[in-house]
Amino acid sequence: MHKTQKSESFEIAVLLAIVGGFLDAYTYCCRDKVFANAQTGNFVRLAMALANGEYILILRYIISILSFSFGILAAINIRNKNFLKLHWRQIILIVEIGIVVIVSFIPIRPITNLAANVFVSFLCAMQAESFKKVLGHPFSSTMCTGNLRSGIEHLCYAVIKKDYQLLKHTGCYLVIIMSFIIGAFTGAHTTQVFLGKAILLTLIPIVLSIWNMNDVV
Repeated sequence: MHKTQKSESFEIAVLLAIVGGFLDAYTYCCRDKVFANAQTGNFVRLAMALANGEYILILRYIISILSFSFGILAAINIRNKNFLKLHWRQIILIVEIGIVVIVSFIPIRPITNLAANVFVSFLCAMQAESFKKVLGHPFSSTMCTGNLRSGIEHLCYAVIKKDYQLLKHTGCYLVIIMSFIIGAFTGAHTTQVFLGKAILLTLIPIVLSIWNMNDVV
């Protein structure tokens, strides 16, 4: 029988979805309308910039996409190393804490926003690569499309097969999506008040996630 890892718990999925939503709103609202998580949005904006001849904007989106790619590579590299007292996913979250603190000190200006987006996209990629399951099922803490698809899929199978135990998985995905929305709402609101320092609020769910993984298996 498969034993669900603590890192795949529903609580951690909810906490990291809040982080994911917050960071997307944060970079969009105060870091030049770049999506830290949803690289699909950056690809679309890249294509639009090309179509409109806005070549200066192209660099903004390419850098975010490349940074996200390097974040995935970094997460894979950390996963393949041995750590004595901490789980490798806890190491990922500790790195996230360091990045959040660094970004909070980066001024909100066109040039420095580029650096901030590099860091945040890198962070989001590490999180997306490292936390890919909740209760043994695929999920994403950095975007909603896959979670919506999985939730509707479980709902359909619950009705078709009359297996209403599957509804709990639909509810799980629904709560995760709502958590992402709450994170985005909080990010958009607090960024208006605290500007670049607002990102420090993500330290709360990140630290709680690390603490919840103390008995990780």
